[in-house]
Order: sequence, then C-alpha cells, then structure tokens
Amino acid sequence: MYGELSDMFYVWMKEYLEDVYPDQFQSDLTNKDDEAVANPSRFEGIAGGSESKRELANNEYKQKMSAIFSELYRVLKPGGVMTVMFTHKETDAWDTLTKSLINSGFTITSTHPISSEMPARIDTQDSGSADSTLLLTGRKTSDSSSPRDSDAPTLWNDVRADTRFAAKNAARDLLDSGLSLTKTDVIISAFGPTLKVYADAYPVVDDQDESVPPRRALEEAREAVTQILVDEYLEGEGLGELDDITEWYVLSWLVHESDIFNYDEGHQLGLGIGVDIDDIKRSTKLWRKRRGDIKLRGSEERVQDITLPKEERSSRKPVDPDAISYTIALDAVHAAMHVYAKQGEDVAIDWLKERNFDTDAPFKATLKALLQVLPQDHSEWEAARDLVLGRAHDALNLEFTPTDFTDTKESTLEQSELGDHS
Repeated sequence: MYGELSDMFYVWMKEYLEDVYPDQFQSDLTNKDDEAVANPSRFEGIAGGSESKRELANNEYKQKMSAIFSELYRVLKPGGVMTVMFTHKETDAWDTLTKSLINSGFTITSTHPISSEMPARIDTQDSGSADSTLLLTGRKTSDSSSPRDSDAPTLWNDVRADTRFAAKNAARDLLDSGLSLTKTDVIISAFGPTLKVYADAYPVVDDQDESVPPRRALEEAREAVTQILVDEYLEGEGLGELDDITEWYVLSWLVHESDIFNYDEGHQLGLGIGVDIDDIKRSTKLWRKRRGDIKLRGSEERVQDITLPKEERSSRKPVDPDAISYTIALDAVHAAMHVYAKQGEDVAIDWLKERNFDTDAPFKATLKALLQVLPQDHSEWEAARDLVLGRAHDALNLEFTPTDFTDTKESTLEQSELGDHS
C-alpha cells in the first residue's frame, strides 16, 4: 500500500524538515485514514459478527471512492472533465470504480490505454495490477440537475449485445493499432468502451427488475474479447472440439501467456465458458493457488508414473496413464506426453493406437492448441512437440507439425502514446 510505503520516507523527512515545516510533520507517521484502499490489515481486532476484515475493508473503500468522486463532481463546472488512472485487473475493483463514477453523476466519455507499469516492478509482481494503465475520462453534465436520480431503468437484455459489440470493436482496434499491450491488457482495455455503454444505459435491471451491476457488463466484455483473441491467435478449428475444462486450460495459456496469473482473472475466464475452477481444483489438479494467484500444473504434476506398479503410484495425481479412455481431452494429451517421455516412441505409438487417438478429434485439437499457446521454451511445449514428430506424427494422422506455429504473431507491439485510442 502506498501509505505504508511512504512511511519509510516520511520518518526521515520528519527528522530533517520538521523544524522547517512543523505543520506538515505533526504526526509520527503518514495519514492513512483518508487513503482509499481496501486493506484488510487495518481492521485487525475490529472484524466480527457478520462482516470479515475483507468485507469491512471493501465497504470502506467503496464509501471513500464515492465520497471522492462526489466531491470532484461538486467542484467541477458544468461540462467539466475528470480523468482517472486505473491499473487494477480484478472485476470487483472495476465494479466499485464504475458505480462510484456513475452514482456521482459523471458520464464516461472516453478511454485511453497506455503502457505504464514495468512488469518487473516489485509492487506489481503477483498483484492485481495490470501491465498497462487505462485512463478513464468522465464529464460532468452541462445542466445542474442530478442526472442519475430520475433516469428510467434499461433492461439488461437490451444492453447486453451492445456491451459485447463495444468490447469486440475495442479489441479489434487494439490488436490492429500497434499498442504495446499483452493479451490480458487487451481485455482490460476493452472495459472502458464497455463501461461507457453500461453507464449510458444506467440504471440497468434484469427481467425480475433486479439491479444489474457493472461487473455483469465486464463479464460480457471478457467473454467477447477472449473469443476475438481465439480467432486472432489460434489456427484451424479453434476450441470447438474441446471440453470446457480443456478449453479453460488452453484459454488460460492463450490469454495470460504464463502458468501463473491472477486468481480473479482465471475464475472469471472459467465462468465465461461454464467452468467453476474451484469445483474442479481437487479432482483435476489442473491448478493450485499460489498466494493470490493461480499456478497451472503440467503433465509431470498430474500423471501417475507408468513405470511404477499401480500400488506404488501417487494417489495425489488424478491421471491414470493405463486408462483406456478419458473424459477430459487434456488428461489424454498429458498421459500421452508422459508415456512418450517415460517409455519412448514405440510404446507411445502403441498406446495411442490402442486408444484410437489417431481418429480422436478432441485429442488432436488439444495437442494442436497447446502447440500454439505454450511458450516454445517451456517443457510442456517440448513434450507436445515430441508427440507430433517422426513416426508418432504419422501414427496420429496429423495434418500439422510444430513448425507450423513457430512464426506466430507476437502479442506485444509498439509503445502507445496518449490519445492513440479512444
């Protein structure tokens, strides 16, 4: 948190400058009471009953954000403009920001994505910060009325398609523009135009007359942009042949380009294709939690050792390489990788043919997708590559080779300047 970080400098400045600026250094540490952050540690010993530390921190954050934007709206002249810099990835943070802006009376008029955060920066590593910043511009209405009090509600069904359309257009523009954005930040940057659509229609309600929060619009945007990324970066049939769990795994690699990424990002990605990743965590061992992040598991962590007797194999690994069939395509591919690595090409070919993987479309689609989304210096890519070379390639009747995917488009291009996109 910025307040705690500034204490390190404050105490030394107080030591040397207190006699010069006594009014500025009356307290022992910096003022953190007025800082708008959701910091659960500030509620140690206070939480209890029906609210946890995190809930108390989030509620205080929402109240302070609303108060800040309400004051900004008050002091601005009619037609005045305010720009907010926001770098957070988590949907809840965007939800709070949007509600605060709208309820204060601002109209969201434009968004500008720029590269601002260094990936190696200590305070952004393993955090919810995005690699790029979104500048969100809001304008005070020209008349003196309170615009949000009297607006008639809009049905979510009338807004939903517009949010997806805005997100897709923003994503296509970003991919074609040469901005220095990762795939994750293409999604985040599309939030701005999506929120503008939502804000213009606010308040939004569903068929039951229940309020629809901004996060619903952001979820639609995430799904729409993810499909754009699939169309842009995956060749062939895409993900149409894959089961939901395998699709989530492939999409996670495609979008995040790493086996470690923010939990909320991964969870929302799963919900968008019908997978609650918490429900599959124990049974599939596809991922584990690492602090606030998801860590994807590879074949070595998931497949039982085929060279050991069954009674000596680890029960913690869910994939049995002796199984004749698999309900999850990724399990089949991981098992094939394991058999090839442990017992060689000849045994692997027999193993593949016994299970009819030479005619199994989901198996081939998964293998092809992994070759496209995995980094080529990653051990999992090398294991997938081995399966599509030599006699194994012929045994599977594959129509592709690893070299088909070695010249794919880079995910980041040239640095953006302010005003390049709106």
